[in-house]
Amino acid sequence: MAKIAYILLCHKDPDAVIRQAQRLTAVGDYMSIHFDASASPVHFSQITEALKDNPNVTFPKKRVKCGWGEWSLVQATINAMQAAVDAFPRATHFYMLSGDCMAIKSAEYAHKFLDENDADFIESFDYFESDWIKTGWKEERLIYRHFVNERERKKLFYFLFEVQKRLGLKREIPEDLQIMIGSQWWCLRRHTIEALLDFIRKRRDVVRFFRTTWIPDETFFQTLVRHLVPKEEIRSRTLTFLMFTDYGMPVTFYNDHYDLLLSQDYLFARKISPEAQDLKRRLGLLYLAEGVKFQISNEGRSLFQFLSGRGRIGRRFATRFWETESTLGREREMLIVVCKKWHVAKRVLERIRQLTNVPAIEYLFNEEDTPLPDLGGIQKTLEKRHRHRRALMRMLFDYFETDKLIVCMDPANIELLNDFASDRSVTRILEIECQFSDEYLIGHAMRVGLAGDQTSTETLERLLPTIRNDMVHESDRIRDAQFENLTRMREIAGPDSNASALSEFLSIPPEKALEVSATEYLFAD
Repeated sequence: MAKIAYILLCHKDPDAVIRQAQRLTAVGDYMSIHFDASASPVHFSQITEALKDNPNVTFPKKRVKCGWGEWSLVQATINAMQAAVDAFPRATHFYMLSGDCMAIKSAEYAHKFLDENDADFIESFDYFESDWIKTGWKEERLIYRHFVNERERKKLFYFLFEVQKRLGLKREIPEDLQIMIGSQWWCLRRHTIEALLDFIRKRRDVVRFFRTTWIPDETFFQTLVRHLVPKEEIRSRTLTFLMFTDYGMPVTFYNDHYDLLLSQDYLFARKISPEAQDLKRRLGLLYLAEGVKFQISNEGRSLFQFLSGRGRIGRRFATRFWETESTLGREREMLIVVCKKWHVAKRVLERIRQLTNVPAIEYLFNEEDTPLPDLGGIQKTLEKRHRHRRALMRMLFDYFETDKLIVCMDPANIELLNDFASDRSVTRILEIECQFSDEYLIGHAMRVGLAGDQTSTETLERLLPTIRNDMVHESDRIRDAQFENLTRMREIAGPDSNASALSEFLSIPPEKALEVSATEYLFAD
């Protein structure tokens, strides 16, 4: 009978990892856990302590710091694979999972399915001929070298790309490999895994090539399995049920999706919402159950396309299933810096970036050219960003894989502030009050088209009080809204006072906040 060694990559929520390991190994299967080396060491200790007496759980000898789109994700997988091969000689299959995955069939069903299907399950489509990549780069992922993390060092990432492009520094793809692409969630037989590990040891040239490709977890295993295993022994599909929105973001499943998930022709599903406690409980019990009969209808994708295509709200699977997410998520924190002088807010954000790991985005609802990741087009215009504001923010939280995100807004965006403040997520607002000289107000009037180079002094003198009063009115509206978590920095206040406001806003120690508030020329024009 099939015995599965689960390869679990995770970086958060130690309690969920422990429960998942205990549940999946309770029926005699195995698990190799790679916990991101850049994540909390306290969380890792919690996991290892809780599972140290479980003989069916192992950990790789070396953990690596993982970054989206990097080779590090592939290396973490290889390390976990090797640990599982060494620790579990009776394992017949190796199944790739993330911390957001859960079984949607019983262990009994999964074992029988694998016994009856002697094949490797991995999406493996021709990289250049298929339409697997819907938007964005294609050959650029391969023919140029990518040395840094695109999300963490975006400017350097694209600078290095442009340098290579201008200098014509293209490279050749290994001649004996047909590059394939597909989902990173696979299930492979033991002899395939052993052949992969042996190939990796022998063909260091291939490893070197993929080390500097972009998003190699979608191409490395998909290419090598096709190279090592006869075509008729490969099922070019994943056994993990996942769907994507029109914007290219994964659909999240909630409590009301239990029956839908069970009817899909898959063994696992991704992503399960952290808030879907009842769904997690029911699926956990299901995995251990015996004698359960499953009625496979496989309606999930067609139903999702039908409902999303019409853009209506109904009740069958709750609005979140086919609508872009209506809430940012109860566990998330949206931190909003509000300031009329954009350059001041940007200086504050730059210092926050230097002192914390919290992702920060500048005036995305005010400046069209604010650097943003490709989210399928929703980010392209200010009109779209405003119209799909919550969907956009939810995607950004998912993109940065964070529960805390900072953005800048103009005080005039009171409707956005009210909207986000009413969300179930935690919304904190930091208003930065600045002094406005006549020179600054004249410059502002010219920037927004209220005045020009030829505007007379008399006209400006009549205009300036109105502009100043308008700015005061915007600040008053923020006060009148009585936001629950509102703090203020003031240009006329001292660094200590401003550090107190920053400390409360960011939930950081006052001495660290003081490093931001004491920055020279913070309020200079």
